[in-house]
Amino acid sequence: MELAAAKLKFIEAWGKLGSEWGINRTMAQVHALLLISPEALTTEEIMEALSISRGNANMTLRDLIGWGLIEKQHKAGERKEYFFADKDVWNIARQVAKERKKRELEPVLKVLNELSNVTGDEKDPAYKTFKKSLTDINKLAGNVDKTLETMLKAEESWFWGSVLKVFK
Repeated sequence: MELAAAKLKFIEAWGKLGSEWGINRTMAQVHALLLISPEALTTEEIMEALSISRGNANMTLRDLIGWGLIEKQHKAGERKEYFFADKDVWNIARQVAKERKKRELEPVLKVLNELSNVTGDEKDPAYKTFKKSLTDINKLAGNVDKTLETMLKAEESWFWGSVLKVFK
């Protein structure tokens, strides 16, 4: 397979993977393009490479910056903005985990915390079932939160070594 075809296949696969993780397909494809580009790219270069509109490109680049996955760069003497992605996959994984924790897990933890104050008759089966389900989900969510916090603070080799010990 030629490099150009391999790049297109990677961009398409990364886009599909991103959409399965709940990330916009175009956002994942732009990230993939920047991930495999040795140099920072302009909005126009991204639009041309992926056949997307300026509005879509601008919105997607803004989202990727918001997720902390790309940086905007300026070159001396040029008015154009350039965009560059961190190539370190461990940094990428940690950044995605951090953003998903903030956007998905933390709101759930907040609601679970509010719901933990529910009162009712301890003899009522509906109350007991609700309380037990809530307690179990809260425990799981808390453990996921702790695991993500550990991942966010850890070095890659220590984290994977620790995870692999669990499965031995």
